Amino acid sequence: MKIIDRYITTAVVLLGFMLLPACQRTELCYEHFPKAALALEWEQEWERDYGMAHPANWDASYHGFSYNDLRPATPEWVNLVHYRDSNHDGEHYLAPEGGDVLLQDEGEHSFLLYNGDTEYIVLSDIASLPDARASATPRSRATITSVMERHPGARSANPPDVLYSAFMENVPQIGVHETKQLSVRMQPLVYTYLIRYEFEHGIEHVHLARGALGGMAESVYLRDGRTSDESIIVLYDCDIKDYGCEAHVRSFGVPGFPDEYYGSAAKAADRPYTLNLEVMLTNGTTLQFNYDIADQLKKQPRGGVITISGIRIEDEQNSAPMDSGAFDVDLSGWGQVDVDLPLPPYND
Repeated sequence: MKIIDRYITTAVVLLGFMLLPACQRTELCYEHFPKAALALEWEQEWERDYGMAHPANWDASYHGFSYNDLRPATPEWVNLVHYRDSNHDGEHYLAPEGGDVLLQDEGEHSFLLYNGDTEYIVLSDIASLPDARASATPRSRATITSVMERHPGARSANPPDVLYSAFMENVPQIGVHETKQLSVRMQPLVYTYLIRYEFEHGIEHVHLARGALGGMAESVYLRDGRTSDESIIVLYDCDIKDYGCEAHVRSFGVPGFPDEYYGSAAKAADRPYTLNLEVMLTNGTTLQFNYDIADQLKKQPRGGVITISGIRIEDEQNSAPMDSGAFDVDLSGWGQVDVDLPLPPYND
């Protein structure tokens, strides 16, 4: 009888454990850790105002589009890098609106977030939190020798993709079995320059156009948005408009920013900033124009509007084809039909 009672008692205890709702083995890994529920907000800015007041003074009829049309879109997904005691402790993938992150313990945690849907950006030193940065991917063009002379040692690169980032140095303490709602503001690290090449005469002779922006930052640090001291030459293609040529060029902004004395006359003189325009005429001739734009970037270190006016192409420069049998208007390396022509002087 005692043996039967012992079996019945054991069966009741086992049945009780089976009916417990929170401690089943399949849920054990998910129910006993702190959880951060992240809600992502997006700051969709294409330029920062350092004195130009573009939002207040924007003329949509002049530009052909509104100020808001240049705002970057929200990305497709976000990569969250988890650091514990400043050491890399794993990565998570989140939707643009956010998601849940399990912390495993109640120690000190840091989060670095950035969008992962990029193609023309190289990420490096992600495991080393202070050094994690994004750089532009390389791109070459044989016809920018005049720009390279002003920026010796600078490599040429593609415009970087839209990039957002956020850093949470100290994630608030979250207890076991606790879920804490946290808001994260994703801020842009890549900005846009609207570049306008305004022609005084001869835009009808232009068949193709492309440009280069020399002196921009080579990389940006994801933790605080600071740009590196090294510079690159950003290469891009241009659209041909009735007034001239236009390009929307993304970059990390100027090198070594922010700093306490950016914008002073000495700082502007220390760093050259060069804008290049290369055009192919309908007869196959190519021309180049170079301009010093340090003054325009003084109040536009992170995006803005760069305007060059008074460009002329004389009719006689397009009067006769160089070699109609060899000219291909769709030739991707069209710099190989360059001709030696004097360049306009740099504008002060």
